[in-house]
Amino acid sequence: MIPINKPWLDDDTKQEVLNVLAENSLTSPAKNGGKRVQDFESLLKSYLSVKHVIAVNSGTSAIHASLLSLGIGPGDEVILPSFTFVATANSVVATGAKPVFADINIDDYTIDVDDVEKKITDKTKAIIPVHLYGHTSNLNKLNAIAKANSINIVEDACQSLGSLYNEKQTGTIGNLGCFSFYASKVLTTGEGGAIVTDDDDIYEELLMIRNHGMVNGYDTRVFGLNLRLPELCAAIGISQMRKLNQMLEIRKTNAELLSEGLRGFEHKGILKLPKEPENGKFNWYLFTVGFKENSHRELIKNSLLKAGIGATVYYDPPVHKTPYYDNKNKSSDSSADLLPNTTWAWTHVLSLPVHPLMTTNDLNTIVKTFENTL
Repeated sequence: MIPINKPWLDDDTKQEVLNVLAENSLTSPAKNGGKRVQDFESLLKSYLSVKHVIAVNSGTSAIHASLLSLGIGPGDEVILPSFTFVATANSVVATGAKPVFADINIDDYTIDVDDVEKKITDKTKAIIPVHLYGHTSNLNKLNAIAKANSINIVEDACQSLGSLYNEKQTGTIGNLGCFSFYASKVLTTGEGGAIVTDDDDIYEELLMIRNHGMVNGYDTRVFGLNLRLPELCAAIGISQMRKLNQMLEIRKTNAELLSEGLRGFEHKGILKLPKEPENGKFNWYLFTVGFKENSHRELIKNSLLKAGIGATVYYDPPVHKTPYYDNKNKSSDSSADLLPNTTWAWTHVLSLPVHPLMTTNDLNTIVKTFENTL
């Protein structure tokens, strides 16, 4: 089976991990983290051209800590799409705030700016645009809305490391940006994440939040948790950073080959292929197509799985239809069900693998499976 994503772990990565084991320095409770955490943060800071990077143990922790650093809590509302991984919403709930679900655009599956505007209230304290599959949200309009309403933008860039919006890295355009380095992402540390910001005060707050609110010893000053990234994970990240550009180029090449092979199905009106907008660049984390008919989606998905291709439906169901959130919505006057584009995407999109370990033969297998099925 060819998985939807697979980390590229080479001898360099293994040696970095062995070095940590040999030094017996698995983690560090220091305010600024261990040596490799700091080195990994420096590499990310240089790549993203941002002032501060705070490495943490997951993308979920990155979003949660970001919201805490903004003082978001009970009584507050945060607007986000339902068409995303549940961690985005869970991070809001973990602060005591209420997630308010907005619809998405059909073209790129990112948050619908018009729907965001409709859902702003005097309780709204933040908007979390999700750069889904590596597609970039409309940050110009979102930032304008946020500024006009004194609302913070926390970018969920967990899937978009390497994607550009108006020649700037995603995650660096809002008040804070959050990345994930889970094993399936374009760059992995196994488990891990990072927060980026240009705000000095927020940076100092986040250093405390990721380490139980402490600065020196047991002097807890703010509410915090153990969100630290272990040295072992940072070592993997350092090795991954050395080949990040190469991995992104391979993804782009694979996406171009797949686009060319499937273009005929788009011309026939059977499906819609992902495209880069004029003001953006994708990292091609996932190659997600939208089918005109749900029945065609199901036929292709089953055929690809039989052929050993890990085609996947993200997200089935979307967050507002998971049992936990659906039950919460039923007990309130929520309008969460009024998300027509989210519902359409849920039943019509399919993600295909384009990761760096895909071969030309693997890509040809995908195309031929389409040809033999539809």
